[in-house]
Amino acid sequence: MSIESAIPDYDLADDAVVTTPAPLRAMADPLRATILDLLLERAATVGELAAAVDRPKSTVAHHVKVLVDAGLLRVVRTRRVRAIDERYYGRTARLFRVGVISQPDVTPPTMFTNDLAVAAAEANAAYEGDDLRTAFRHARIPPERADEFWEKVVALVHEFARLPRSGDTVYGFVAGLFPTDHPTLPETAGG
Repeated sequence: MSIESAIPDYDLADDAVVTTPAPLRAMADPLRATILDLLLERAATVGELAAAVDRPKSTVAHHVKVLVDAGLLRVVRTRRVRAIDERYYGRTARLFRVGVISQPDVTPPTMFTNDLAVAAAEANAAYEGDDLRTAFRHARIPPERADEFWEKVVALVHEFARLPRSGDTVYGFVAGLFPTDHPTLPETAGG
């Protein structure tokens, strides 16, 4: 099933598997992770991204270049502004899944954060065994939509709890929905 197709405002794959260190290193930086999250809402220029994260354009331009070089971002459209082509960047996929990472000559191995480490200490063994499935997203929505979404999550928790018991492995399931101070892009002139 495809994720909501109207957001963002450009075409992209539903998911992509990351299997090399370069994109993982690119995603691991907090500012670059924020840029990736912002671009789930809509395509944006370096100037718009810089305004959203309150950082200099030159700093954001550097981080955007790292993400482009890593294959996580691309130019999705351009607009002519006073003889200069303004580039709008977008993600290459809605969701980046981490596959098995090959790092034959790296000592010590590069470590990446576990999204569930704070919420679920039990997830650590699965993380170390490369058997952890996680997703972490931000969305600017009104409180009423958050309540509606949470009801769906609760229904999913109930469905999970009602699954027939079988097999040798006990799986954990954790969900959370909370307001944050995550930056947002400014409104576009067209609405």
